[in-house]
Amino acid sequence: MKIVLASKSPRRRELLSNLGLDFQVIESNVEEFSSEKHPSRYVMDLSFNKALLVAKKLKEEAIVIGADTVVVIEDKVLGKPKDRDEAYIMLKNLQGRVHTVYTGITIVRTKDFKCVSDFEETKVWIKKLEDEEIFNYIDTGEGYDKAGAYAIQGFGALIVEKIEGDYFNVVGLPISKLFDILKREFGVRLL
Repeated sequence: MKIVLASKSPRRRELLSNLGLDFQVIESNVEEFSSEKHPSRYVMDLSFNKALLVAKKLKEEAIVIGADTVVVIEDKVLGKPKDRDEAYIMLKNLQGRVHTVYTGITIVRTKDFKCVSDFEETKVWIKKLEDEEIFNYIDTGEGYDKAGAYAIQGFGALIVEKIEGDYFNVVGLPISKLFDILKREFGVRLL
């Protein structure tokens, strides 16, 4: 069965490619807005909107995967920084503390529009950093298109002290949960 990733995230593409999956990317270009307040429901809502929008456009039978990731610290949701100043504020706020990364995933089967949404959460501790280290990290440029202004799979690994939970969730797609849902709910086996 055809698999479609409803995401423009290069990290999500890379994660699925690393599994050897044959898939197509169709960006949803959906407005990232949800009235949901709790981060888990918020990311599931956004992932649902992305997957459903792409699924409705398809004429052929497919499994569509939508995902959305946010960083939360003290009930404040951090998305992607708009500029260098916002990236600095985010990293300054995250450093020396623990935060939670939430990723919502939704899978839609176009044949019958069966939908399953779920989420994963991972705790991340960022090291205490000097301002110079924060600016040097920002200047790598890798954090601008990522929730929380850092990429754990790049130079961001240097600023992460530890994590508790799914590493791939922090990258942007909880692979194990995706594997389980595809197998259990849709009969799609990746192994």
